[in-house]
Amino acid sequence: MRDLAIRRWWRRDRSPLPPGETVAAASARLERARGRLLATGVLFLLCFGALIVRTLDVAVIGAPVGITGAGGVSALNPAARADIVDRNGVLLASNLPTHALYVEPGKIFDREDAIAALGRVFPDLDLERVASLIASDRKTALLRHNLTPEQAHAINRLGNPGLWLERQEQRFYPQGRLFAHVVGFTDVDNRGLAGVEKAVDAELRQRAEAQQGPLALSLDIRVQHVLAEALTETMTAHRALGAAGMVMDVETGELLALVSLPSFDPKGPDRSSAEQLFNRATLGTYELGSTFKPFTVAMALDRGIAGIEDSYDATQPIRVSRHLIRDHRPENRWLTVPEILIHSSNIAAARLAVEVGAERQKSFLDAFGMFDRIPFELSERGWPIVPRRWSEHTTMTVGFGHGLAVTPLHLIASYAALVNGGMAVTPTLLKQEPGAHLVQNRVISAETSAIMRMLLYTVVAEGTGKKAAVPGYLVGGKTGTAEKAIGGQYKRDSMITNFVGVFPIDRPRYAVLALMDEPKGTEETFGFATAGWTAAPVAGAVIERIAPLLGIPAAIERDESEEAPSIVWESAEGGRHASL
Repeated sequence: MRDLAIRRWWRRDRSPLPPGETVAAASARLERARGRLLATGVLFLLCFGALIVRTLDVAVIGAPVGITGAGGVSALNPAARADIVDRNGVLLASNLPTHALYVEPGKIFDREDAIAALGRVFPDLDLERVASLIASDRKTALLRHNLTPEQAHAINRLGNPGLWLERQEQRFYPQGRLFAHVVGFTDVDNRGLAGVEKAVDAELRQRAEAQQGPLALSLDIRVQHVLAEALTETMTAHRALGAAGMVMDVETGELLALVSLPSFDPKGPDRSSAEQLFNRATLGTYELGSTFKPFTVAMALDRGIAGIEDSYDATQPIRVSRHLIRDHRPENRWLTVPEILIHSSNIAAARLAVEVGAERQKSFLDAFGMFDRIPFELSERGWPIVPRRWSEHTTMTVGFGHGLAVTPLHLIASYAALVNGGMAVTPTLLKQEPGAHLVQNRVISAETSAIMRMLLYTVVAEGTGKKAAVPGYLVGGKTGTAEKAIGGQYKRDSMITNFVGVFPIDRPRYAVLALMDEPKGTEETFGFATAGWTAAPVAGAVIERIAPLLGIPAAIERDESEEAPSIVWESAEGGRHASL
């Protein structure tokens, strides 16, 4: 049949077979020609198929690793980082694919057209700078980081061989300003510059490389939101310069919330002021006032220097050289140890501190970590400001919260040890596994800690912390108001107010700290701006909202299988008083 076809072909062509060529040879030559045609067709199909796939990849799926009219291809950016999530898995930081735009001046075929086209894609681009770069003899130059997909596609459509894209990873913070001071931010190359991003930069890279999953923080977005909202409302109402707050698990040291105000946008920290970037909760050091008095009481009780029913003279101010120690609201009488806290007496606290003595006082505060930079994941940590000379006057002032400046982080961690049975805790931003072994040091006895819990309860029930009380919950805590030292002088109208609350105080689980920087009195507070009117209400509002979220039952709902602790003492004015 094949020979017949060949004969018919030659007959139709009306030309004889080439001289000397047989029908078999002509058949073989025809088969070779058909094979070449088939191979050529397959090759063309493969080329067109590859072109179609590549076009779809660029136009639909995403821009390529590197695009250049001259065929140059850039390397992948190695700045991969693991996600950061809160304790419940809510995303706090992640990577998004993006591109950087580069220009290769030697390959720009129409400079004016290229500059005009770039101006249309990027209306805010500095075209004079672009013109200068294109006119330079540089091999390549970076024009723009973090292009949107629309911008990348627009650059592709220009088809200019001197403009090409490099794939990058951009850090994305879906919660915006809410966690800015904790999570921090990265630079354009995805290197951590602040917060957790900086503190565990290497671990985040290693996790991404090993595909180990996200890094879980101890923070809880629900608690963070409640704390930020309460601080913002009070800061605004009292026209304060700033505010800070924390919520800590007193057993593990885990921070469920950490807020510093004003905050900033982690997507553009370079557009933020120094005031916004400053972390008041961990970096700011302040004389915190009367929130230090519980330490004076605890050291006196724990060292056997004083007992609950001992009284101290608060009838008159104390003059030390040219300094006068007085009470904000003087009782003008002798006060028992519990009353020192209830009425927040500077005079009685100073006398109690002198009875304890300078050496015992320094040793006690050192055990609580008040003289050192606190161990913590963030690099933004402040050093305490410790007096160089520890005179008797220093012993007195430190006894009621002046003369020694610490960070709010120092304070809340120390309160955790006061109430949790006397064990020092190390604050952490990393989620701890249930039952994780925590190395803890005893700083006071369990008996002293139990007494301190009851004394702190009396401050909220009867004293300056009443506005931190929450219906249905047993809350303990202490207020603190301290004048700021400006230019070596204390300013009466410039105050730091703070409050540390613990709940439930009879079975402590969480501590809440609220701080206001220079709050102003309002009509609602009758012109007062002290901690009882500014910081304590913040803590109360936070506790009321987060206690149910954290599964803390109200006191009236609990199974009281054991008798509630109580403490009884004789006041200087006579009569018995009990708490809890």
